[in-house]
Amino acid sequence: MVWKPHVTVAAIIERDGRFLLVEEHTSSGLQFNQPAGHLEENESLIAAVKREVFEETAWQFEPEYLVSIQLWRKKPRSPSFLRCCFAGQCHSHDPNQPLDEGIVATHWLTREEILLQQRRLRSPLVSISVDEYLSGQSYSLALLKSLIDIEHG
Repeated sequence: MVWKPHVTVAAIIERDGRFLLVEEHTSSGLQFNQPAGHLEENESLIAAVKREVFEETAWQFEPEYLVSIQLWRKKPRSPSFLRCCFAGQCHSHDPNQPLDEGIVATHWLTREEILLQQRRLRSPLVSISVDEYLSGQSYSLALLKSLIDIEHG
């Protein structure tokens, strides 16, 4: 069997010192996470993060830069995740848009409020990503290349 990490995307969206998080049902109960999800077939990373933010929060998201690319595994026999974390702004909220299955609510939390929820974070990447964002980590979206269905001549 070939080992392959799950490729996921996540969005850090900050407004007035507060970060947009989703509260979602998980196998460990209700937890907080950045708007995030899996890359789908034939989808670029940027398209994936825009789609996931809209599906989970009903906000349109415009990524501005990468904050980090993280490889994470909870335990030795757990799946591994390769997570591309973007930062950007959201606009055009649609309050009538139903949220993805499992999403209970969205919340705008300060860093301190996020840290108070440490035991209810979906993964340590939630607070790590916020700290990376606050420290000014940023990488151009030009790093990302999507070469899907391009023939080599």
